Amino acid sequence: MNIVIVDDNPVNIALLKALVASFDGTVAVTFTDPREGLQWCLQGDPDIIILDYVMPGLDGLEFLRTLRAEPTRADVPVLMITASHENGVRYDALNLGANDFLTKPIDRVELLARSRNMLALRRAQKRLADRASWLADEVSKATREIVERERDTILRLSRAAEYRDPETGAHILRMAHYSVLIARGVGMADADRELLMQAAPMHDIGKVATPDSILLKAGRLTLPEWAVMREHAGIGHAILNGSESPLLRMAAVIAHSHHEKFDGSGYPLGLAGEAIPLPGRIVAVADVFDALTSERPYKAAWPLERARDYLTEQRGSHFDPACVDAFLTQWTEVREIRERFQDEGRDHLIQEIPGR
Repeated sequence: MNIVIVDDNPVNIALLKALVASFDGTVAVTFTDPREGLQWCLQGDPDIIILDYVMPGLDGLEFLRTLRAEPTRADVPVLMITASHENGVRYDALNLGANDFLTKPIDRVELLARSRNMLALRRAQKRLADRASWLADEVSKATREIVERERDTILRLSRAAEYRDPETGAHILRMAHYSVLIARGVGMADADRELLMQAAPMHDIGKVATPDSILLKAGRLTLPEWAVMREHAGIGHAILNGSESPLLRMAAVIAHSHHEKFDGSGYPLGLAGEAIPLPGRIVAVADVFDALTSERPYKAAWPLERARDYLTEQRGSHFDPACVDAFLTQWTEVREIRERFQDEGRDHLIQEIPGR
């Protein structure tokens, strides 16, 4: 532990250094120039500061005031040395954060006792800080484990919906990455983009409740069948809603809102414009684009350019114009995502979602 001694008198420095040398595990760091001593205390690692009051250029009170202005030095014990008649100085020093005093002439026994007490205080502070750091690490570790469990839940629920749907594992990977691409383009915060990446695959979880006769039908749905199919948005929201997890809350919002249309003609609530939550507006673009460019039992895949033209045509009616623009201005990245995640099978691709 570093015991810093600041006194402009070399004789006093030598005396104090000799006295504190009896403490095991300590190093005396001495300064006759108070400005140099202050600089070291602000940049180094002082454990105790033994500080004289009367010094040229920078007295003990000004030294103490500057020291305590630095938040990381607010708790370093300071032992002020004053003359016995300087009560006003003692009061000022107490107000500035001095912890204890020595009067001149210095009494050896008193110095050792007071210094020993301050060393014990400093050790206790450091043990407390170490424990706080350990607790913070444990909390961080536990939080990471919770997040990983949330991600695992998301993936497993996504897989449950995926196995009932003609869409492939590659679809949820592509649309998740497309969604993040759009989110970046519209200025969504980094933390929200991370949540979006994990939550977007849950957009169609409500389809677990859609009958196979409707979900897997190769032909055009009848009006009653289409009404049943549309229920999946509300069902997905009901499955995910009410969680304390930010990830599941975002997934619930996406499940509920990604079929809304910017002009208000979508479902289930008929929301319009910015009344549609931003994650829903983003996923709407990503989901439709990938559905159009992917082969399904009931349709052939569209060429990328045709799907791009469709987004442009539906800009402002089906889709949020800002989301369409953010997507199309990153067309090179769109093509790279399309090439990276091909329809090669469910179990292999599902593992590639970030967080697994």
